[in-house]
Amino acid sequence: MVATAVSLFVWPTKWWMVGAAAVALSQLAVMTSWHDARFGTVANAIALVGVAYGFLNSGPYSFKTAYGLDVQQALSKSHPRQILTEADLAFLPAPVARYIRLSGAVGQPRVYNFRATFRGDIRSGPQARWMPFTGEQHSTIAPASRLFLMGASMFAVPIEAFHRYVGTAATMKVKVLSLVPMVDAAGPAMNRGETVTMFNDMCIFAPGALADPSIEWLHSDGNTVRAAFRNAGNTIQADLIFNDAGELINFVSDDRAAGSADGKSFVKSRWWTPVSDYRSFGDHRLASRGEAQWDKPSGRFTYLRLTIDRVDYNVASPGP
Repeated sequence: MVATAVSLFVWPTKWWMVGAAAVALSQLAVMTSWHDARFGTVANAIALVGVAYGFLNSGPYSFKTAYGLDVQQALSKSHPRQILTEADLAFLPAPVARYIRLSGAVGQPRVYNFRATFRGDIRSGPQARWMPFTGEQHSTIAPASRLFLMGASMFAVPIEAFHRYVGTAATMKVKVLSLVPMVDAAGPAMNRGETVTMFNDMCIFAPGALADPSIEWLHSDGNTVRAAFRNAGNTIQADLIFNDAGELINFVSDDRAAGSADGKSFVKSRWWTPVSDYRSFGDHRLASRGEAQWDKPSGRFTYLRLTIDRVDYNVASPGP
């Protein structure tokens, strides 16, 4: 049992294996001294519940394992080390080029992938209760992919979500207690929506990636620039809004759809992601706070509040 407690910290994805062995050995000891130790079965049963949840949460069929395998595959591709230069910004609208310079990306290696960790609150509707969450994301730029793993809680009940955008398909799955399916979303609307989210992530987490040829700059009017992003058969459009200091302060798109509670239906809605509180993340300067908002017939409402804790670029594969 002590080994199980230690493995929670040193072997967080496999601790349940140690726990299962501990429960089995403990119950064997109880059985050999049943008259004196039979009430130990109650403690073992409680421990077994925790071990079972550990298996569901971190075992071979869990979101964590699927996420880890996808990350390993996404990061296995090698890329030549190229530096982003002023010449790479020559064809960009002035507000976009200025934003990239302010981010510190010029003179740094081009971004081929990034890893971000964050925390915040999320809710399903204007009257719904806010749920605290923590999240981790790995994304690659070429080819574009987005892997997002989130853990939240509602009334102390754990809820997990896994967004997967690889190749031409996107899915979103949510489970309660790592067991009960809550959302299982897929299809054309999901694919298109994740394409919008992928472009949004590039704008916020990796400004240097805006020099990518997959982006077409359609129109620039003062501090607002309209762009089209192409990936996996989808072409989406969005407006990037900057302030007078050159910082990105909002991203607006009409090409994303809000999903129903079960993820089975989608309604096209305007999507906003205001960002603020710029600070340094290593050699880059990025927004550290943001929100996500939907325009509904009843008005605009915020469904996500986010604080970015860390961003790393060109991360090596974690290995098997």
